Amino acid sequence: MSRNGKKPVSVVSGVAVKVNGDEVSVSGPKGNLAINTKPEVKVTLSDDGKEVSVERVEETRFARAMHGTTRALIQNMVTGVAQGYEKSLKIVGVGWSANLKGNKVELSVGYADTRVVEVPQGVTAEVKGQDIKISGADKQLVGQTAAKIREHRKPEPYNGKGIMYTDEKILRKQGKAFGG
Repeated sequence: MSRNGKKPVSVVSGVAVKVNGDEVSVSGPKGNLAINTKPEVKVTLSDDGKEVSVERVEETRFARAMHGTTRALIQNMVTGVAQGYEKSLKIVGVGWSANLKGNKVELSVGYADTRVVEVPQGVTAEVKGQDIKISGADKQLVGQTAAKIREHRKPEPYNGKGIMYTDEKILRKQGKAFGG
């Protein structure tokens, strides 16, 4: 039995959850999110609307996998519309920078051209010098957008240059030693 799947999701004040068949929609101050659940799990809302529980319909391997996953997705939606999610990136490199133009982040990170990453709807980006902040209600979309920006110049271990998460630690390697 899934330990996470057994726990009910508590709905904080200011957040409304609706269960309509296999669709679960959550709305709150930061936005609206919805998912379609698999037929192997059943989502129920308590009578007072303060708890959401997930139960398995059948005992297959896939149903057991979807039990905890569905509960985690619903928990992430409730947290996202109530508080939101945020990822911070920093650009390390001499002369490297980022600019925000409309809903696009332009990166000057040592290539001959500027790299452009489009920010999807529901996600906001802020650029201050060499710091980039991605925020939004959808946890998966915020993380994916930050990863798209980071992949244009991943941090390298010799000089420590690149685009990295602010809480990321890069293991530095020693360069070649001259034994002359």
